[in-house]
Amino acid sequence: MPSIEILIAFTAAAFIMNLSPGPSNLYVMARSISQGVNGGLAAVAGLAVGNLIHVMAAVLGLSALLTYSPVAYTLLKLSGAAYLVYLGINYLLADTGPLKAQSITIRQSYWKIFRQSVIVEVSNPKTVMFYLALLPQFVSPEAGPTAPQFLLLGLIVTISAIPCDLFVTFFASRAANWLQSYDHAQLVQNKVAGTILTGLGAYILLSESDL
Repeated sequence: MPSIEILIAFTAAAFIMNLSPGPSNLYVMARSISQGVNGGLAAVAGLAVGNLIHVMAAVLGLSALLTYSPVAYTLLKLSGAAYLVYLGINYLLADTGPLKAQSITIRQSYWKIFRQSVIVEVSNPKTVMFYLALLPQFVSPEAGPTAPQFLLLGLIVTISAIPCDLFVTFFASRAANWLQSYDHAQLVQNKVAGTILTGLGAYILLSESDL
């Protein structure tokens, strides 16, 4: 297994990556603004599961496959960006309806938020690049079998992301609670969340196409 020094260095790098603004942070912010702290927590849980899928891909060698297939990476990146745009448009077009009915709808949609969040994280280009570029640098054949090393390092990435996402969740949900004192607050929250998600997806699409 990697030495303690390597594990400390890798943990610091993973924490910095997870704390820096990126698709996951903005996604959690949008969910928390629109659907409160519980919606944000559902998103955090979904992102964690999506991250674990990346871990298993690394363990099984799929990350190496993407390294030698730029087309596969590009398709993954574009599909993730398109999905973010799709979610954002849904928010922008959402009919908030009566407050009581809206609350029931939000409570029933937490499982849906979780499933969508898994998809968002699996197609997150920032996470893909981290596993492709940085993770292999800390795996050493001399330290033993590589699969357990990938697994350990991947779990470190996943666990270090949770407190960063929780910070964004509670900060954004507090802002959403403050908005609740105003008329049409949910409409405003949905528009903000939709704008964030649509803009994020559009940015990724444009940057990939070099437009």
